[in-house]
Amino acid sequence: MPEIIVPDNLKAGVTHASRYEPELNRTYQQFAQHYDVAVIPARVRKPKDKALVEVHVQIVERRILAPLRDRVFFSLSEANEAVWELLNTLNGQPFQKRPGSRRSEFETLDQPLLRPLPAQPFEVAEWKHATVGLDYHVVVQGHAYSVPHHHVKTRVDLRLTARLIEIYRSGVRIAVHHRVPDALTSARQQTTVPDHMPAHHRYYREVGPDQLLGQAQQIGEATTTLVRAIFDGDQHPEQRKRVVTGLLRLHREYGERLEAACRRALALQAHSLQSVKSILKHRLDEAPLPDAPTALPVADHSNLRGPGYFAEIDEPGAERTLN
Repeated sequence: MPEIIVPDNLKAGVTHASRYEPELNRTYQQFAQHYDVAVIPARVRKPKDKALVEVHVQIVERRILAPLRDRVFFSLSEANEAVWELLNTLNGQPFQKRPGSRRSEFETLDQPLLRPLPAQPFEVAEWKHATVGLDYHVVVQGHAYSVPHHHVKTRVDLRLTARLIEIYRSGVRIAVHHRVPDALTSARQQTTVPDHMPAHHRYYREVGPDQLLGQAQQIGEATTTLVRAIFDGDQHPEQRKRVVTGLLRLHREYGERLEAACRRALALQAHSLQSVKSILKHRLDEAPLPDAPTALPVADHSNLRGPGYFAEIDEPGAERTLN
């Protein structure tokens, strides 16, 4: 790479021309930063600022483009191969009025001052604006990407390439993600970096059923049994984990009363968070547990007939007599 690039004031590269402080467009500026090169556009309508380039444009037109004007190429690589062949011939041709050639001049003067290229080539990017949602994500092509949670509800700039999603705020990059191919974003999905999450969200995501069951065992046997019953339910695993987390949080407010409330919920076969909350709210955990239902005694009455009566009338030829 050279130290300085001197282009024209083309609108694709220079947004506002100025002799002392030209304004480059964002992509062109990113290109210059990637290769660590200064871009100093020539003055407007001053072709002498880059006279050698103007001359070589004419030479290329005459020595390369003109000889190829009547050839038909069927691929870009075939055209590049023909251009490269004529370019090598042009660079190796001796000067008419001084010793050497364009290749020898390059190898002597330019090449020793050039710097090596970076490991990765520059990628042309697309820029977009977005607002960070309450879930600290921004959406690109139906896929949500996380940013640090303290940037919620702020305006950010998105730099989109084929491989990466870069998120900037006030010119500072705050997040970067590998881009999910558009073909895989038919359903709303998320890419979330754990460090972007608040501490309580990160804890909830990392905790599993075994840890929650261990917390329940520290409270009591009834709580453990109720937690197992919830995990054995037919809800989605994430919903079950959310219900159990809410159940265990009641221990902070009600203490040992939670164990009694879970015992009553099990007796009533009410395996839900709302049932336990209702028991605690109405202090039903302090009431005695309901007794198990028992069979009522059968009364002896002429209008009450046992199963033997129906067995008799079902026999062939039997007649039913009603009183």
